[in-house]
Amino acid sequence: MNYTEEISNKLNELLIKNYDAEKGYLNASDNVDSSTLKIFFKRRATERSEFAKELRTEILQYGEEPKDSGSFSGTVHRNWMSLKSLFSSNDEEAILEEAIRGEKASLEEYDEILKDKTLPPSIDTMLFKHRNAIQSAINTEKVHEELVS
Repeated sequence: MNYTEEISNKLNELLIKNYDAEKGYLNASDNVDSSTLKIFFKRRATERSEFAKELRTEILQYGEEPKDSGSFSGTVHRNWMSLKSLFSSNDEEAILEEAIRGEKASLEEYDEILKDKTLPPSIDTMLFKHRNAIQSAINTEKVHEELVS
């Protein structure tokens, strides 16, 4: 595998996880009563959609093929799917807890890829921006969780 394919594969892993997170947030938005939480979850979904667009652009710039949005994988998939199972109870605190768990898994994925010190600066900068936004979302979700508990 050449350098370009290796970078593309790493970015595709994040792309899939961002698609997954976007869907999870949209589901969360549809399954809470609080208008504040609905807006918060919709904003997170939009943010993850933007991350996916940025990742797709980078993958294409390397001449590689971005993954389809229909794919799911690994831990983030299980975390976000667990979120769906909570919707039947419409428990906002439980939904927030699951969102936090999913975001922590995403954060770990970003941290792992950012350990690669051979990434081009433009990708490194983009991934740090995404990572920091995810960390901020976790912090905000924890505040919301305190308010609904």
